[in-house]
Amino acid sequence: MLVGRSIQGVGGGGLIALSEIIVTDLVPLRLRGQYFGILSAMWSVGSVTGPILGGGFSQDVSWRWIFYINFPFIGFGIVFVILFLKLNFLPSSLMSKLRRIDYVGSIIFIGSATSFLIPVTWGGVMYPWDSWRTLVPLIVGAVGLIAFFVYETYFAAEPMIPITIFATRTAILTYIETVLHGLVLWCALYYMPLYYETVKEYSPILAGVSLFPLSFTVAPSAAIVGIVVTKTGHYRWAIWVGFFFATLGTGLFCVLDVHTSIAGWIFLTLPAGLGLGMLFPSLAFAIQASALSGHMSIAVAMFSFFRAFGQAIGVAIGGVIFQNQMHENLLRYPDLAPVAGAYSKDAAGLVQIVRAMRAGMEKDNLKEAYTDSLRIVYAVCTALIGVAGVLSLFTESYDLNKGIDSEQTIREKKSRDAEVAAEK
Repeated sequence: MLVGRSIQGVGGGGLIALSEIIVTDLVPLRLRGQYFGILSAMWSVGSVTGPILGGGFSQDVSWRWIFYINFPFIGFGIVFVILFLKLNFLPSSLMSKLRRIDYVGSIIFIGSATSFLIPVTWGGVMYPWDSWRTLVPLIVGAVGLIAFFVYETYFAAEPMIPITIFATRTAILTYIETVLHGLVLWCALYYMPLYYETVKEYSPILAGVSLFPLSFTVAPSAAIVGIVVTKTGHYRWAIWVGFFFATLGTGLFCVLDVHTSIAGWIFLTLPAGLGLGMLFPSLAFAIQASALSGHMSIAVAMFSFFRAFGQAIGVAIGGVIFQNQMHENLLRYPDLAPVAGAYSKDAAGLVQIVRAMRAGMEKDNLKEAYTDSLRIVYAVCTALIGVAGVLSLFTESYDLNKGIDSEQTIREKKSRDAEVAAEK
């Protein structure tokens, strides 16, 4: 399973970056907002239907179907790419293209990033954070990433990641904001279903449906931002408004408790979805507008990487905060203090424990401790997204009226008249 998931991650991560790079290479900057809005809409549809399908499969069929369901979508995607993505290939040999690849930099970067992210995901779950199994790969990964940037700066002939993509203040700040955006977004999408399943005792399917106010608002807000920015040529307002609603929304998460009504959690989760959705296209505009000539595709690829990096560490950071807070909260209740160490290790594992308990004071206390712990997670998310909002105030304004910054173009279908004229 681990090997299969790794291969799936390589393919899935590549598709996310390539879909954005294709839009970047084929569409002028001013018009990209509409297309990035469509991409965000597709992401929203997937994030809404995915938890429902996954919950249904795990509840009524088998968890294996969570993986099987990918095959028809992959098949359709391959067919659509073959039929509709017609590109003018650059006139160069395969060997010349292969020689341009930064093999050493790629190996250092992939190895270091993997070494850093794996212990981040298993720290506190499989092994304690102070275990050598967590610390050694974490340190090796961090040192490797530093070595990678040294190599790219001073030794690589054609660097995989040119340091010049960090040449402007806006680029540096927006990459930081992108990490924090991904961190908070994924933290919310991970822990909110656990609130519904553990505290509200909803089924996996109903927990997925309950995410609608948060996830279904991403697509409309992203699409609207893309259209408005395309019309006006201004993007900073969308970043500022997006961070305002994201900060407000994650702050409202802290209000959720054991007794919050259905109407309550619906309206409390709406602002976060609006704000986080607005940030998808608006941050992309800032990255692309500030990119130097010839580096647009690399800048977009790094934008995808930093967002995914934030998503990876978001769950890990949330897990550390939850564990520490849950352990402390459980010690307040004499009936739960003996199991504080075991219960605080895994937020997801408590779903079945709570469901198996009989109604009574012990169960109520456990739910209270759970919501109190989640409240601290959301408070930290609020602080982080607030910091990102403050950083966004220093975003510079760039002209969006730029042409296509790529040698790769789409192959236009010639009309019959044009073909006849060409033959003459």
